[in-house]
Amino acid sequence: MENKETETRKSLQEMTDACIAAHPDNITDSRMCIIDAEMRGGFEMMAKYPRSVTIFGSARLTEENPIFTKVQNLAQKIADIGYAVVTGGGYGLMGAANRGAKISGKGASLGINISLPFEQTLNDDLIESVEFHHFFSRKVALAYSAEVFVFCPGGFGTLDEFFEILTLKQTRKIPNIPIILYGSSFWKPLEEFFEKVLLKEGNETISKEDIGLYLITDDDEEIIEIIKNAPVRSDISSTHHLGQ
Repeated sequence: MENKETETRKSLQEMTDACIAAHPDNITDSRMCIIDAEMRGGFEMMAKYPRSVTIFGSARLTEENPIFTKVQNLAQKIADIGYAVVTGGGYGLMGAANRGAKISGKGASLGINISLPFEQTLNDDLIESVEFHHFFSRKVALAYSAEVFVFCPGGFGTLDEFFEILTLKQTRKIPNIPIILYGSSFWKPLEEFFEKVLLKEGNETISKEDIGLYLITDDDEEIIEIIKNAPVRSDISSTHHLGQ
């Protein structure tokens, strides 16, 4: 797939200024205008890519960390089979995934970024991106249409995204979309916490079946097969919020 120029969109400041100008005397309306505008931007970008995999991961893990090259190689394999690779648009493991997708040339390399006072800037390997003010609306865009979710090692942000999507799957607010935790040495201790604390006899806060809502693996080929076999999503409808 040939790279194309990132589409020209209003900057966050331009979008904010337009909403304030449209609703100068109503804070609620101006805020809702901003939320609507950024969510529409995310939805409209993703509507152009019918098959995608969202890869989550730390902005802090650099090329010196062995996981960086692994994530880059995995993303390249995903793009090689024609899937858009979607990340949060930053550097670190997000940048690794976008670089792999760009190297492939067979899938799109997309970013759904957020404005932060530190750490989060767009990486150099995106062919298209959209930026958000709000974490909650950004997370909706990241989860909106992916056929598979891949979680790489990360910090509070990655864990926040993982638990939100895991909860949506557990409660059937989204379909039975594969959730893959990439990097067993990183994710196995978290699973042990689930088993030893959340499933502790007499104090169960989750069900045993919930451990099966995700897969921990280091096997790229297993992940590629899961992606190939995942149904292309068609649940964006008036009933998808009911898990139907």
